[in-house]
Amino acid sequence: MQPRAGYSQIQIVLHWAAFALIALQYLFKNSISAAWEKISEGGEIAFNPLVLGHVAGGLLVLALTVWRLALRSRRTAPVPVGSVQQQLIARVTHIGLYGLMLLMPISGAVAWFGGVEAAASGHNVMKVLLLGLVALHVAGALYHQFVLRDGILSRMRQPQE
Repeated sequence: MQPRAGYSQIQIVLHWAAFALIALQYLFKNSISAAWEKISEGGEIAFNPLVLGHVAGGLLVLALTVWRLALRSRRTAPVPVGSVQQQLIARVTHIGLYGLMLLMPISGAVAWFGGVEAAASGHNVMKVLLLGLVALHVAGALYHQFVLRDGILSRMRQPQE
């Protein structure tokens, strides 16, 4: 299978949908954190749409990630850009992003539905790692766009079937 010049329309939509969902997970995490703390102390929680949104959003991130990986197995990623070192950093970053987008929803579900404290602790550690990798991913994209001026961002804006 030959590498492509760009991404398909569905790959682009899934990328930005996952980004939006993950951003919302961080923005509205206080409700699930408060609910978890209350449950950990033996309390009951009332229905909260933000808690439901966090749980459903995490499961949706998991589903989108599985879908993205399935697509990627059939349609390879675009040709790598940059030096060998930049390509290595990009590859490791992408592996980490995909891994965390799989592991975080799973650990969150195990913590929430199973009451497993270790899963909740792991989930909290992974949220910091994910934020760091997202920042590295964005910094790399901006570096390519504004310093190298190689047009790499166009691959995530315009599909190339």
